[in-house]
Amino acid sequence: MIRVLLTTVIAAVLVVFSGPAAQAETKANQLFGSKAQASSQRPAAFGTYAKGCLAGGVQLPETGPTWQAMRLSRNRNWGHPNAVAFVERLSGFAARLPGWEGLYIGDISQPRGGPMTSGHQSHQMGLDIDIWMLPPKRLNLSRAEREKISSISVRSKDQKRLNGNWTPQHMELLKAAAKDPAVDRVFVTAPAKIAMCNSAKGNKAWLQKIRPLWGHHYHFHVRLKCPKGNRGCRTQTPTVKELSKGGTGCDASLNWWVTDALNPPKTAAKPKAPAPKKRGARDFVMADLPQQCAQVLASR
Repeated sequence: MIRVLLTTVIAAVLVVFSGPAAQAETKANQLFGSKAQASSQRPAAFGTYAKGCLAGGVQLPETGPTWQAMRLSRNRNWGHPNAVAFVERLSGFAARLPGWEGLYIGDISQPRGGPMTSGHQSHQMGLDIDIWMLPPKRLNLSRAEREKISSISVRSKDQKRLNGNWTPQHMELLKAAAKDPAVDRVFVTAPAKIAMCNSAKGNKAWLQKIRPLWGHHYHFHVRLKCPKGNRGCRTQTPTVKELSKGGTGCDASLNWWVTDALNPPKTAAKPKAPAPKKRGARDFVMADLPQQCAQVLASR
């Protein structure tokens, strides 16, 4: 927590004592990370999920009737109003599942979105929501408890299958998220998608939105569509329909994640020279972001 506070203070000094020219060279994540509150603008998402910002963000209440925001020291429980509304809907559904009191919500976005000082490459427009796999038994955790408690992994150590933490309720929760019309896609560990493909009954169209991705075994990641009429916001491409060739994604290619991807073929070929380092979110300066982001940063 001390490291987070120190980073915020340093970034704030940069913003106050730097002119436009200096800010142009300051990393964008330091500038956006220094903002403790949302901009006083109409809600809008600008850019893309991994290169954008958030105007008029709304703070998800730290505790609601069916959720709690976790890791409050990060100040990442901000999002577009659509994200807050989604949390309200999905957590209400979760509270009706056996053994679940609601949801523990991880990172959404910084108060004004933008690149983060640590962690995510995405979560920049207030439309990405991390939801813990840990079923909440109570929703009265203190701030200190929310810093210490950890989620649970639903994936085996060999990364090929699910472990005993996975329950039918996890599947119902992911299904409800995928069927929500505001959702563009849901990222989760590949073994979870494989299990759901094998056990789903009836109409399986919702599985098209479930996308396998590394690292998403302690939480799943919901990505919302750009808000209707929100110019300057770009929903991710390719679409889930294109990625799955119009199907559910429950085809032979899904097994790649738990076979060849874990054991890439060995080659005797001469190693190639290392590729130039790809610029990531923490390398961005303001010129890399949409023009509207300068106004979001400057707004009171």
